[in-house]
Amino acid sequence: MYENMVDVLIYLYENYMDGDGQPPVEQSELEDELAQAGFSQTEIDKALRWLDELAVGVEATEGHLHPVGSIRVYSDLECSKLDPEVRGLLMSLEHGGILDPVSRELVIDRLLAIDHPQVLADEVKWVALLVLMNRPGQEDAFTQMEDMLYNEDPVYLH
Repeated sequence: MYENMVDVLIYLYENYMDGDGQPPVEQSELEDELAQAGFSQTEIDKALRWLDELAVGVEATEGHLHPVGSIRVYSDLECSKLDPEVRGLLMSLEHGGILDPVSRELVIDRLLAIDHPQVLADEVKWVALLVLMNRPGQEDAFTQMEDMLYNEDPVYLH
């Protein structure tokens, strides 16, 4: 049995968002399928709520611009959940042109919504992929992020 909400998100991405497959129309059917795949109802509910909140966040940021070259200062709460490796990865993704400031903020918001004490670097990559997939005009960045996730060779951003 899977115990992590992020595993539900990965399952949904790989089965429905990554190709031609369509999720069941009825949410109850989707929940049943996820339960049969081994996810707990608690994790299913968290993942679906997380996706709903992502959609709301993306909609709320449409048209917002952040100054290029701005510096992100993390709060104590953010620092406790996003360790230096994770913050470094976020900075690398931004400096590499994969995340713009708006996407970065959406990624941070969605990382903080994950209900475990610390976020892992792999979770950052998945969350970034899902954020970019939901932001119009970010297709190139999405493709780069997807390559980073599925490419076995490390990707070095300059």
